[in-house]
Amino acid sequence: MDPVLITIGGFEIRWYSVLILIAAFLVFALVQTEAARFKIKQDFLFNMMFWALIFGIIGARLYYVIFNIDMFKDNPIDILKVWNGGLAIHGGLMAGLITIILYTRKYKVRTIRILDMVCVPLLLGQAIGRWGNFFNQEAHGAATTIERLQSLFVPDFVIEGMTIDGVVYSPTFYYESIACLLLFIALLFIRRGKYVKVGTMTALYLMGYGTIRFFIEMSRTDALMLGGFKVAQIVSVIMFIIGLGMLMILSRKGKFEDLYNDNSNVEKVRF
Repeated sequence: MDPVLITIGGFEIRWYSVLILIAAFLVFALVQTEAARFKIKQDFLFNMMFWALIFGIIGARLYYVIFNIDMFKDNPIDILKVWNGGLAIHGGLMAGLITIILYTRKYKVRTIRILDMVCVPLLLGQAIGRWGNFFNQEAHGAATTIERLQSLFVPDFVIEGMTIDGVVYSPTFYYESIACLLLFIALLFIRRGKYVKVGTMTALYLMGYGTIRFFIEMSRTDALMLGGFKVAQIVSVIMFIIGLGMLMILSRKGKFEDLYNDNSNVEKVRF
């Protein structure tokens, strides 16, 4: 599997970087399309998403480096080589969340409503971004057999790509990508519900992705560790609990109170 898409002179353009850019573009487009329904200024959203992406990538890299410090202590310059892989989604989510919170507070916009708009298309971005792991032949599970993967209807090209030095590995990146795509589609339909409240999408994202990642992490062989525990599983449990708590709080509101699809329930953005 060649991680390089094309080489121009001595400059390599890698699949990993290209797929992240494609994912970011689609997330930007879908967020702005949703925001247009509520007449939220496009410049406001674009600037917010731009900075969330930048700091999200930085956060994803730092998160990975912190838990793999031994890999970089002798060659710290390698920390900058993000095109080789090594971006931890949970670190990106945390950094992106902090960016959005600070940005929305600066312009006095309700953070949770913006998060509702961002988290649904974010799942599509995650589904696409996972394929960067495919080309880098990383984020896989334990050794398995071709017959086992074929019984799970894994495409032949994925099986071939996950065959490393003659050993076939479980394509956990593929399972996560499919799960994120299905959750994205489900939340698209749920979001159009008549009585969906502001905060519901964020809560369902936290619970849904937390569940997906918890079980995917069981099979990962390259998981970031903290003591004897997988960091991603710890974070996923926290995500699920927060999401569940949010839904419990939202359930106490009246049927017609604080509705997501109510165009009058949106602050004017002074940007």
